[in-house]
Amino acid sequence: MEVKVHLRYLRTAPRKVRQVADLIRGKKAEEAGTLLNFARKKAAQPLLKLLKSALANAKNNLQLDPVNLFISEIKVDEGPKYKRWRARARGQAYEIQKKTSHIVLILKEIESRSKKVKRTRKTKTEEVEKMEKVEKAAKTEKPKFRPEKEVVKPTTQKEGFKRIFRRKSF
Repeated sequence: MEVKVHLRYLRTAPRKVRQVADLIRGKKAEEAGTLLNFARKKAAQPLLKLLKSALANAKNNLQLDPVNLFISEIKVDEGPKYKRWRARARGQAYEIQKKTSHIVLILKEIESRSKKVKRTRKTKTEEVEKMEKVEKAAKTEKPKFRPEKEVVKPTTQKEGFKRIFRRKSF
């Protein structure tokens, strides 16, 4: 079961909210609440309020235990920008953009170990058979003939000309 909550038009830049969102991504709900409670960023308080709202929804509407919930996804998107103007020298005006954020928080239940599908192990006989096949294949292959490399003699030094750089090393 999953719980999905939205926070729209938060008057904080998305870049600043993402810094706090990265702290709690993938954590248990209780641990995330503690982290947000002690975070010193401005965006931590709205995120904490959103998390508490999601936990209340999970408990009251879906009868889920808040202890078994974790933050599976938290997404911070850009909202609309409020455009304002500031007076500057010589009668000019500069635009100021007041940025907003949209946040989506998804909580999911932690699966218990009994619900997980158990992986089947290969028996020892299958593993032994595979090893025997590999060994047989290695024994039956004939070694490939490789001709010996030709020995290249280094070039002799000519009068008045010294070779400093060689393209290939021998």
